[in-house]
Amino acid sequence: MSVVSELLQYNRQFVENKGYEEYLTDKYPDKQIAILTCMDTRLVELLPKALNLRNGDAKIIKNAGAILTQPFGSAMRSILIAIYEMGVKEVFVIGHHGCGMTGLNADGIIEKIKAQGIPDIVLETLNKSGIRMERFLKGFQTVEEGIMQSVEIIRNHPLLPKTIPVHAFVMHPDTGEMELLSEGYEYLKQRDG
Repeated sequence: MSVVSELLQYNRQFVENKGYEEYLTDKYPDKQIAILTCMDTRLVELLPKALNLRNGDAKIIKNAGAILTQPFGSAMRSILIAIYEMGVKEVFVIGHHGCGMTGLNADGIIEKIKAQGIPDIVLETLNKSGIRMERFLKGFQTVEEGIMQSVEIIRNHPLLPKTIPVHAFVMHPDTGEMELLSEGYEYLKQRDG
């Protein structure tokens, strides 16, 4: 049985058995928070459980390493929409120890791309169009560095309301323990003080 068939078979049973009922909520986050976090599989259930979040409490935006590479990408757009359209009042950026983006080598990924049959001309065309693969596929040296880079992009975004606190955390992917890197309330106090 293919993965698609297996998932669809389970889904039919889930709907027939009304398994969705315990997850019913609306689109507005009850705790009025948005979380930018990593797509790591270890965080799928652990992160919400470790923070006592249930379905409907938060907008959770995931990408590799919780990295914002530029201020006008899709993850930042999601944060702004969550604030302006969904009532979000605080933003959390949560990375984790042991992240695959730590020390990520763009050249190594480019070689894997080529090994999958993507011709050099495609990469050359992207480069000529202004897409720098070294930057696009860049990781970070430490998870703390990567998280704080994302936090700084959010905090300094020209469209972010100046009243929104942006917090930075690193999570242990085995235990769920959270380490505070930067508290948004304190940052706003110092900035405005």
